[in-house]
Amino acid sequence: MQTYTAIAHTNIALIKYWGKKDDKFIIPFNNSLSLTLDRFYTKTSAQPITAATDSFVLDGQAQSGAALSKVTSFLDILRAETGSTQRLAINSTNHVPTAAGLASSASGFAALTLASCAAFGLQLPRRTLSRLARRGSGSACRSIYGGFVEWKKGQDDLTSFATPLAANEQVDLDIAMIALVVSAQAKKVTSRQGMATTVATSPFYPAFVKSCETDLLAIKQAIDAQDLEKVGQIAESNALKMHATNLGATPPFSYFLPETLVAIAAIQQLRAKGFLCYFTMDAGPNVKVICRGQEALKIQAELQALLPNTEMLLAYPGPGAKIVNSESLKEAH
Repeated sequence: MQTYTAIAHTNIALIKYWGKKDDKFIIPFNNSLSLTLDRFYTKTSAQPITAATDSFVLDGQAQSGAALSKVTSFLDILRAETGSTQRLAINSTNHVPTAAGLASSASGFAALTLASCAAFGLQLPRRTLSRLARRGSGSACRSIYGGFVEWKKGQDDLTSFATPLAANEQVDLDIAMIALVVSAQAKKVTSRQGMATTVATSPFYPAFVKSCETDLLAIKQAIDAQDLEKVGQIAESNALKMHATNLGATPPFSYFLPETLVAIAAIQQLRAKGFLCYFTMDAGPNVKVICRGQEALKIQAELQALLPNTEMLLAYPGPGAKIVNSESLKEAH
């Protein structure tokens, strides 16, 4: 049987998604906004099989237990939505550190959605693909698209999906991101665990959700005005507010490592010298530097001098998810 292969890139949120109003359908409390990146991606193949159960290979290793169950449960959602009963062999390769705060789940479930739906013989609109990807991992709905992408929280399963800020998914703003990989180890508190604890116990959480509403409006205006400094200021502030909610949770927790704080200090040092650079962080210790594309190599060199033992990965705006090996199934728009 034919194998269908999809590639989806990671996205980094500038206005954060942190907390679910509905755990089953993964409906967030607030809209979020991200930038899809070209450097980090997941490549996933789906092949129809006659076996009674799905199979899952990740980075060359056959998966069982919780990892297989997670994929099978998501495929069951797709089957229920699409009316298919087909079992699939899934083979996925992450070109991004898994579970280290570099959004591997976003690219992973976006690629899985495209490849699986193609294997089911379906041509679905991208809005539908975004909605379905959300059921696997919230931020995956944004990785269906390229460029700047807004996840509209909606009210229910049918109204919660992502849309690109620009219809052509191109980015006119001169922007780049440098990922400072201070740790490639899996984090101790998963995103899902962290969100649930914070929503349930942090007194700071309602204020964070409220601030996201104003931050979203402001950053969209800054993007329209091509004001990267304002974009950086808003993104940095929003990220710090998100991480502050974790410190207010019971029990409190943090994704910061000592190396995280050292990296942030280096960015602040460069900014004091006149470089336009800000940072954001997701649920993990790694720091992403927001800067101008034309200055990215210079800023990376300056940071490398300050942080000689830190791996640095430069990325630019990336494309949306796509099927890469099927001529018979054209992507629907």
